[in-house]
Amino acid sequence: MKVREASFALRVVRRREGDAAIIYRRVLNKNQEERLTKIAPISAQAFSSGAGLLRSAVRAIAGPKAKLEAGPYHPLDADWGARAACYALAVKGLRVASRMNKAAENLRHADGAEAAWWLGLMTGPNGKRAIRALRILVEAVK
Repeated sequence: MKVREASFALRVVRRREGDAAIIYRRVLNKNQEERLTKIAPISAQAFSSGAGLLRSAVRAIAGPKAKLEAGPYHPLDADWGARAACYALAVKGLRVASRMNKAAENLRHADGAEAAWWLGLMTGPNGKRAIRALRILVEAVK
């Protein structure tokens, strides 16, 4: 699958602190054209803690030998893209690596449709409450 056909995309970027990532989602703009829009960044610490989830998301499309490399966009299907986007929103601003790792593992085994539902809630008008609820459910916070 190419990035133009994918519902979501992941881009790995190099930072001073280490590799980080940005999650994008394909949406329609005002001119009814499909564009990738940024959902959330993933910090370097969150990237290393959630590397298993992000690697699984990339490998679901690109094959078992795919690597998370900086530079090009990695296409993600709808299920894995929703999981990765939920992870990005849930761990945004967190600093405890063990909690971020636990959240990544819980989302890795989550249902794709359920992750899409949570993503819809988190990007809606009461998004902060939904993010807090998902953080509790995936054990990202106590």
